[in-house]
Amino acid sequence: MSRLEALFLGLVQGLTEFLPVSSSGHLVMASELLGALSEGIFFEVAVHVATLLAIVIFYRRRVLALAGGALRAEGEAWRYVGKLVVGTIPAVAFVLVAGDFLESLFDSPAVAGVALLVTGGFLWTTKTTLPRARGAEPSWSAAFLIGCAQAVAIVPGISRSGATVTTALALGVEPLAAAEFSFLLGVVAISGAAVRMVPDLGSLPADQLVPIAIASLAALVSGLAALWLFVRLLRNQAFHRFALYLWPAGVAFLAWLALGQPA
Repeated sequence: MSRLEALFLGLVQGLTEFLPVSSSGHLVMASELLGALSEGIFFEVAVHVATLLAIVIFYRRRVLALAGGALRAEGEAWRYVGKLVVGTIPAVAFVLVAGDFLESLFDSPAVAGVALLVTGGFLWTTKTTLPRARGAEPSWSAAFLIGCAQAVAIVPGISRSGATVTTALALGVEPLAAAEFSFLLGVVAISGAAVRMVPDLGSLPADQLVPIAIASLAALVSGLAALWLFVRLLRNQAFHRFALYLWPAGVAFLAWLALGQPA
C-alpha cells in the first residue's frame, strides 16, 4: 500500500463510516468494481480506532459528562449508559446467532446493491419524521429498538448511522439527541469490532507503519468532517437527501452486476 493509497482509503473510511451511505456497502462495491483487496488486519484496526477517536473528540463534552457522572454515581449518567448497553445487546445477539450467515452476505455483491436501495428508502422517511421528533432522549424501549436497527445494519449496504438515526426519529427522539445516541452507541460497536480483530494481529511490516499512520490520520480528519456534516444536515432537515445518492448508486451497481460484469 502506497502513501497515496493509504490517504485515499483513510478518507473514504472516515467519510463512509459516519455518513448514512454504508461503509460496508461501499467496501463491497469497491472490491467488486476495482478488484480491491483487504489491506490487512493492522489497517482495519487502525482506521477503526481512528473513527472511534473522531466520535470521542466530536462528542467530548458529552463523553466527559457521562464518565464524570458515572464515577460520581449520578443516576442520570448511569441511566444513559444503561440505555447504550441495552442498545448494544441486539447486535451482539445477532452476531452470535447468525455470524456465519452475516459473513456470507459479504460474498454476494447484489446484497449490498439492494441494501443501498433499502437504506435510501428509510432515509427518505425522515422527510416527515424529522420535523415531528421532539424527545430529548430515547426511552428504554426506544434504545432497544434503535439497537435492533443497528443489528440489521450489519448487513452490507445498510448504513448503521442511517438505520439508527432514522429509527430514533421515527420513535420521536429529537434530531441532535438521535445523532448523539447513535454515535455514542457507535463507540461501543466500533470498539467491539476493533477488539475482535486484535487476536488476529501479527507482526506489523516496518514499511507499512507510515502508510497506516497516514490512513489513520485521514480517517480521523474525514470522520470529524463527516460528523459535522451529518449533524448540520439533521439541523437543516435535509437528511433525506442522502437517498438521492444511494438510489442511483444502488441501481447502477446492480445494473453493472447484471450487464457490465466481465466474464
